[in-house]
Amino acid sequence: MGLYRALTCLLAVVAPAWASDPLAGITQSAPEPAFTYDRNSFLLNGQPYVIIGGQMDPQRIPPAYWRDRLMKARAMGLNTIFSYVYWNLLEPKQGEWASNEEINDIAKFFHIAQDQGLNIVLRPGPYICGEREWGGFPAWLSQIPGMKVRAFNEPFLEAAESYLKRLANDLKELQVTRGGPLLMVQVENEYGSYGEDHEYMQALRDILRENFEVPLYTNDGGVDWTLRGGEVPGVLAAIDGDPRSGFAARDRYITDPSELGPLLDGEYYTFGPDFWGSENVHQTSEGRPSQVQRFVEDLDYVLEANNSISLYMFHGGTNFGFSNGALWKGYTAVFTTSYDYGSPLDESGRITELYLTFRRTIQKYVPQGSIPLPPQNLPLLEISNVTLVPMIPLFNTLGSKSTSEGPVTMEELGQAYGFILYEHKVTAALEGILKPGDRARDRVIVYVNGRREGVIDSTYSEPAEVGLSLRPGDLLQLLVENLGRVDYWSRESGTFVALEDPYKGIKGNVTVGSEVVSGWDVYPLPLDALPTAGKNAVAGPANISAGSPPVFFRGTFSVGGGNGTDPAALDTFLAVPDGVKGNVWVNGFNLGRYWVVGPQQSLYLPGTALRPNAENEVVVLELEPRADEMTVFGSVRRLWGNNPDPDYP
Repeated sequence: MGLYRALTCLLAVVAPAWASDPLAGITQSAPEPAFTYDRNSFLLNGQPYVIIGGQMDPQRIPPAYWRDRLMKARAMGLNTIFSYVYWNLLEPKQGEWASNEEINDIAKFFHIAQDQGLNIVLRPGPYICGEREWGGFPAWLSQIPGMKVRAFNEPFLEAAESYLKRLANDLKELQVTRGGPLLMVQVENEYGSYGEDHEYMQALRDILRENFEVPLYTNDGGVDWTLRGGEVPGVLAAIDGDPRSGFAARDRYITDPSELGPLLDGEYYTFGPDFWGSENVHQTSEGRPSQVQRFVEDLDYVLEANNSISLYMFHGGTNFGFSNGALWKGYTAVFTTSYDYGSPLDESGRITELYLTFRRTIQKYVPQGSIPLPPQNLPLLEISNVTLVPMIPLFNTLGSKSTSEGPVTMEELGQAYGFILYEHKVTAALEGILKPGDRARDRVIVYVNGRREGVIDSTYSEPAEVGLSLRPGDLLQLLVENLGRVDYWSRESGTFVALEDPYKGIKGNVTVGSEVVSGWDVYPLPLDALPTAGKNAVAGPANISAGSPPVFFRGTFSVGGGNGTDPAALDTFLAVPDGVKGNVWVNGFNLGRYWVVGPQQSLYLPGTALRPNAENEVVVLELEPRADEMTVFGSVRRLWGNNPDPDYP
């Protein structure tokens, strides 16, 4: 190792993370960094800067609404936006970079933020948690030989470095060092909760340093083992959660001077996410004055001392399509389509009482008159009942199949999301309880000769059992839904490392009683696009009844307005009152999942998806149809509530 290289490695630990050349200060005075920090304060252009931040992820928000959401962030008093970036959307297939898609134009979002007087803290992962599918990892990672995520693992680091380099290239001109709004970049995400592989974290630090010019930081829970697990020499240590205990823990357990600096609560929770389930009520601070008072007291506590904070979430947005994540708790705890999170700016972008409360609190700590006035909320749109009729059965849309002795997983077939169908033609009598591999991954609907026999659902610790009595010639079909890969696992979870087990569909042998069932035709059903009815369309009465296989239903409706209509005036909450479970598309856009169990009973339909003064198409895939008609309607009020699960006795 040469002298320069040796000194560079040594100084990498103690030099500011944003120094472009750690040796420059040895021989000459370096220009003052645009954004830096000392032991007590962040410094922007040499002046103390208190981060009054909030989390908002562009890939959860219709791009046409980015400016509106950012304007409202500034009008609440925020000066900085913290944003996760989702690797799986930017690189849906290995080597295929999709930043040209509008939802993935992160640079545009940052430009708009700067226009609104906001700075940016980037949280690129590669792992981001965020209640997103597999914590933002693309599903194709699971098929790379030797892969181990979140570890000092060559295949993982190679893939992660490629992703981070391409993202950095998109954003390089937006760094504060070049006149942009990007102040700081996070290394990984709450890694200390997951592990203590310091070699891995240092490798990520080095990748980010090579590609960004701004300071780096880590963000971990405010207790000893999480802080110590996630700390990285030369990188500012921040905490999340309760600022009182967290700030004290940061200064108690982080002893390396190169990791110390101003106190930052990088995730202060404005409430929490919702899980599907009959017993899971909606998470909100509405109607809980003591909780709101605690929010105010904590915000006062941070800002009175000139410390920094980010509200998680300022605006949650939506897990459109199949993008929600899950937890493993001995069962699959599945996050809802809505990511409202009880945020001050609700899922539809409307200002709440909590927003106004935070605004009044923040006003005490900024120059008078420096916060713009927030706009008035636009009323939402009401859409009267729309009748839907059968369009095509799901099983009439099957494409090419894969044939194998035993089942194969989604990932083995190159599929990331949606459904997968396994078919077996029975050749010998079978009787007993059906076991779909090692466990349900995640929700298995069982059909025999086209009639539903039961549902095996991993959202229960003890899923319902389905007993079968099969005869030669019977057709056994198993429709498996990926409800969302696990996005978070902690060392205190008390389970296997669920983040390392992302496989969906059927893994292992299917058995009926004691007999292994061999010989399967497997059909991927990712539903990336809606099927066209064509020759398989339903003509006349479909004779749908309880137990029928899934069906696509279709209807049309019109809304007023014109080319100059603000799309936000067309926002609504779409309900499927007679549906059990499925997905909804409007004009081809997948709004996400609905499920009668709740707590979510309506889906956010952004006005950006509608066509004013034109025909709009709504398509519903109902997994458990019961009649030849369905109904949807748009409500100005969000519907929350819970119902019994008809598939779980």
